[in-house]
Amino acid sequence: MTTTESPRTLVTSTLDPRSTGAWHRPLLWFGAVCGVLALVLVVAAIVDPQQILGQNRWFKPLKFAISIGIYVVTFAWLLQQLTRWRRLGNVLGTLTVIALGIEIVIIVYSAATDTTSHFNFQTPLSSTVFTTMGVSIVVVWLACLLVAIAIVFNPGPDRARTLAVRAGVILGLIGMALAFLMLTPTEEQLRDFQGIAGAHAVGVPDGGPGIPFFGWSTEGGDLRVPHFIGMHALQIFPLGVLVLELLARRVPALRHPGVRWALVVVGTVAFAALLAVLTVQAVVGESVAHPSALTAVATVIVAVGSVIAALIVLIVGPRTGAGEVRTVREATEAGEAP
Repeated sequence: MTTTESPRTLVTSTLDPRSTGAWHRPLLWFGAVCGVLALVLVVAAIVDPQQILGQNRWFKPLKFAISIGIYVVTFAWLLQQLTRWRRLGNVLGTLTVIALGIEIVIIVYSAATDTTSHFNFQTPLSSTVFTTMGVSIVVVWLACLLVAIAIVFNPGPDRARTLAVRAGVILGLIGMALAFLMLTPTEEQLRDFQGIAGAHAVGVPDGGPGIPFFGWSTEGGDLRVPHFIGMHALQIFPLGVLVLELLARRVPALRHPGVRWALVVVGTVAFAALLAVLTVQAVVGESVAHPSALTAVATVIVAVGSVIAALIVLIVGPRTGAGEVRTVREATEAGEAP
């Protein structure tokens, strides 16, 4: 027997910030600081056209300020979902603020002093700076990993939301981990070391022609593409399930918990497949702006397969209760168990 939920209940329980514990204030304040910093950096980029590696020198700290701001607010929301181990979550949140605070200060300082922050071993100071950044990011990644483990043992009342949060965190961790691929020195760097070890571009030097603002190489592979896409699964999946619940007010099929859960499964598989395609594309030195026939075909297969799977869920799911698994306790409370 399948069940449906009222649109009002869906939206209210999703948006109500009081549904779980208090928000982590240091993360929220740091997110606000990053927002203000981003506005300042926009002005700096407009009035100061000086470039580093072919891009306005303020673009990199601007991108990091925006990305970090979004990340810490999302992380605060994740911590709010915990019903157990909140004290551990609060400690991890504070460590994340400290680590990312160090990161953004170094990146802004490097831009202001007209130098690069990443892969720079040209002086003892630059080596120490980049090593410090590396340690900071490892702290952030491990904090996210521990929160991901905690979330696994803190299931929410809605299976689709629970899966969306878990999928977002796990895929986000994978996306963040892809940054470690950039630390490997290139063959040219190994042949003739000039104080730079590591690169985000593959097959071409860093600093060549790139997509406006993002800077992703248009001539070769760029590991920043899968890193960026994967990392933001943290936001994409929770927002995606929220959209499903908002659409449920107009689409009756989405009021079935099992249908929403099945759609999140489809989205998870599709996102993982796309992330794999983008990673392989970058590693083989192929620009995201100029995909090969094989990459294009793989992308189309992922897209079309996902659409077909989603349509099947929407059409068949409400009739069969797709993905609907109810415990004896839930059935008893609903008066359906013998």
